[in-house]
Amino acid sequence: MVDVKGKWALVTGASRGIGYLAAKSLAEYGCNLVLQSRELKHTEKLVDELKTYGIEVYPVAAELSDLDAVKKMLELIDNNGTQIDIVLNNAAVQIAYRTDYLKTPVEDYEKSFLINTIAPMMICYHFLPKMIERGFGRIVNTTSGIRLEPEQAGYSASKAALDKVTIDLGSKIEGTNVMINLTDPGWCRTDLGGPHAPNAPESAIPGVIVGVFVDDKKSGRYLAAPHFTGMTLEDAIKKAEAEFDSPYGY
Repeated sequence: MVDVKGKWALVTGASRGIGYLAAKSLAEYGCNLVLQSRELKHTEKLVDELKTYGIEVYPVAAELSDLDAVKKMLELIDNNGTQIDIVLNNAAVQIAYRTDYLKTPVEDYEKSFLINTIAPMMICYHFLPKMIERGFGRIVNTTSGIRLEPEQAGYSASKAALDKVTIDLGSKIEGTNVMINLTDPGWCRTDLGGPHAPNAPESAIPGVIVGVFVDDKKSGRYLAAPHFTGMTLEDAIKKAEAEFDSPYGY
């Protein structure tokens, strides 16, 4: 189990829902945090709450559909001298549910890919080289299990693209102590999942953070949170390392 005390994690979409719970969970293990949201005011309360854990924490703001804003956010983190060891690319958007799916507008794809695929990968590409240089890093990209729903084409396609680039990128660092894996919180009652989802957001813990703590040098795995619901983090790590293998066949 990786000791994250004193390490720095960037959590996107940290102001609410799964991102909020993930950030709080990391703080409980002594991890310092950079919290991304669209506006600084969205994480003010969380920053104050997490400081009570005795960690360092500060907020950053960026609209992830604005790639210039993403670039400025990354530059700000660098200029602060923060060494990011862990990335949780949690933020995402589900544009709409198109009952008349054959009239899905182009904008659904454009915004979905910017926020759900391109911004997370910009973040990965920014921090990975330094992780590789230092010999340690953990990236967990949040995907979705949605299938066979053309009503959510922009969302599901952007998440499928994130799966693809995550797995492909993982093949280049497989066997090292820099690891990139996927998680899926499941259908939870968040702003994205809606009020009728069957699962409480808390059910996604520890699954959405287990990829931070695994220590077996394997990347490209789909560590979906429902596999670990109700487990302690320690048991979840054991299960992830024993039962979830890399997809590379070597």
